[in-house]
Formats: sequence, C-alpha cells, structure tokens
Amino acid sequence: MSTTHRPRVGIIGLGSMGMGMATSLVRAGFETWGCDLREEARASFTGAGGRAVATAAEMATAVEIVLTVVVNAEQTRAVLFGDDGLLPGLAPDSLVISCATCAPDAVQALGTDLAAHGIHLLDAPISGGSVKAAAGQLTIMASGPAALFARSEEVLDALAAKVFRLGDGLGQGSQVKLVNQLLAGVHIAAAAEAMAYGIRGGCDPQTLYEVITQSAGNSWMFENRVPHILVGDYTPHSAVDIFVKDLGIVHDTAHRDKFPLPLTAQALSQFTLASAQGLGREDDSAVVKVYPDITLPGTAANDADPGNHGDA
Repeated sequence: MSTTHRPRVGIIGLGSMGMGMATSLVRAGFETWGCDLREEARASFTGAGGRAVATAAEMATAVEIVLTVVVNAEQTRAVLFGDDGLLPGLAPDSLVISCATCAPDAVQALGTDLAAHGIHLLDAPISGGSVKAAAGQLTIMASGPAALFARSEEVLDALAAKVFRLGDGLGQGSQVKLVNQLLAGVHIAAAAEAMAYGIRGGCDPQTLYEVITQSAGNSWMFENRVPHILVGDYTPHSAVDIFVKDLGIVHDTAHRDKFPLPLTAQALSQFTLASAQGLGREDDSAVVKVYPDITLPGTAANDADPGNHGDA
C-alpha cells in the first residue's frame, strides 16, 4: 500500500454488511468512522477499534470518503441530504461511494445533486453477504470517472476480492447489481421450491441436498442457502425483505421499460408472500416456509433483529 496520505473513511449503516466492511477497513489501518442509530451497533464497532457516531452529521467534517451501506436510494438520499445528514458538513471535493441496491436513474440523480455541492459520487453496489463483508472479500460492481477509482483504490481493495470497473457513467454499476439480484432471488426461490417439492415427495432433506449439490441441478444459492433449511436456522444473513425490495426494484425498472421478467415476477411473489406471513425479518431461505403440508427441520422462526443485512 501507498505510504502517502490515507483518507479518513466513514461507513453509514452498521448492519451485517456495513459492520463487516467497517471492521475490514479498521484492520487495513484506515481511520474509520461508523454511523448507526442503534447503540449496540455503535458499541460493537467501538470495540473493534472504530469511531462510532449516531448521525451522519457527526462524522461529516472528519471524513474524506464516505460509503453509504443502507437499504435503498431513499435512505441514501436521506443520510446525505436529510436532517442530521452529511451535507452541509461534508467538505467540497469529498467522495461518496453508494453501495446500496438502487435503480440506475436514482443513482444518476443522486450524482447530479451531489455535484451541485462539489461532492463526487462513485456508483459501487456490493455482493457477497455478511461473511465476505467481514473478511474483506466482497465483489464490488462500480462505475464512475477513472479519477475516482484511483482515489478510492486502497479503500476498495480493503473491502473486496474483486472490483469490477463498469465504465465512466453512473448507473452501470447499479444495473449490473440488479442483474445479480434478479438471478440471486430467482435461484433462492427455485432452491426453496425444489426442496419443498422433494420433502413433500418423501425425500430425506439431507440426502436430497447431497445429491443435488453433486448434480447438474446445483447452483451457488442452492448450495449456500439450503443448509439453513436443513438445520432450521433462519437467523438472517440476508433477509426475506431484502429480496422483496431488490426484486421489486428489478421488476419496477423493467415494467417501466415494458420489458417482461416472468421469472422475476414469480420469485418476487414468493418473497412477498413470505413477508406477508411474518417471515420478512428471517433469512431469505425462509421463503421455503410458504409451501403447505411439508415438515421442515428445526424449530419455529427466530425473532432476531435483522438490522440492515444488505444483499446477496
């Protein structure tokens, strides 16, 4: 790494994704500020060596690069421009890195509004889940001017195993992330449907998992999510409601352009049904519970607070 000045970095949102990213930056030697409304999250980050605050405004004058790891474009805009937001305290020429899953046009509008204040924006949604966030092994799908990549290179390298540079224009990173979320959501819904079908047909769940993971029907999501079903542990790593949100964005952007996405629509319906049944705060694999007349391993749903559990 460079021996020159290293930027002071802020993370807004210390859910399972943001906390992992923030602690990865601390380990990499960055002076790192973390913002979250929850006292327990702030205490955890302080214990990990970070500087924790309750509002974005409290870190605004202390940081040069800020990553927003919140739920959507609306929350991103709120932590920047809303009450107790970063502006007007953020210094001109600062860099905001938007990591939320957003519609491309929302990111473009955000970039225009930040530019009016002399602030730069990098469109850089993330994938990999909480485990890879904590290990500094995320995938980052980023777009924006080359100068911003150069300026943030050390920060991004501390967070990711792979940073994809997807062009100079804001919105391309978000568009690729939406494709990823389309596939992730459809694959999780398909894995849940397949397991429910097999269990209803009398298959032993563990044996079924072992067979499918060694066969052509396997997918990364099947292999990663079905173990949650096998042990009946729906502690959220990425919650059902994340896919209600993300597939909703995918569906809305396609509907606006009159582009058909029938598989996305069906997967969104399944996640929405799970959420309506009270499963929204459980792990996304809990979508398997929408199927009637099957006996699932494990106990009843847990009541864990998902916070902001980020994306797949």
